[in-house]
Amino acid sequence: IMNRKSVRNFTGESITQEQLETILKAAMAAPTAMNFQPWEFVVLTDHLRIEQIFGQDRQGSMFTNAGAVVVVCGKTSMMRKPFGQPDAEPQEVPNEFWFEDCSAATENLLLAVEAQGLGAVWTACYPIEPRMNMMKDALDLPEGVLPLAIVPIGHPAGEDQPKDKWNPEKIHYNQI
Repeated sequence: IMNRKSVRNFTGESITQEQLETILKAAMAAPTAMNFQPWEFVVLTDHLRIEQIFGQDRQGSMFTNAGAVVVVCGKTSMMRKPFGQPDAEPQEVPNEFWFEDCSAATENLLLAVEAQGLGAVWTACYPIEPRMNMMKDALDLPEGVLPLAIVPIGHPAGEDQPKDKWNPEKIHYNQI
């Protein structure tokens, strides 16, 4: 955990299917409200496709030199029985926790990347409307599925170092 860092420069070397599966299994091991598991992962490994989507981005090389790009998405509604009515039919209701659940999955993904000696960076998508719309269009996401994060993953090209973020002044016991 303390070695995790944001890596934005990659060698272009591919990521193996086994590595990707390990990373995605770790992502799906994240905690999730009511065990709904609202996450959906779009894994881009085709370099032509990655170039089409990110080639014109101001930080495009971060994506085009990665071995893979994972777009973490979340379902914004779920089927659930009304509280206190165990015999009722499930109804579609907003999933108020999709953002938190998918954020936890993204952090697990980043930790799994680090554990394999790879690099990655969490780039924002949600709630930036233009970026979200670009990703929804590029990936043809269904209604009710929103892109949260875009994570390029690859073999680090540089010597990125983790940041020491320990600050005891941020810790408060019993009150702030």
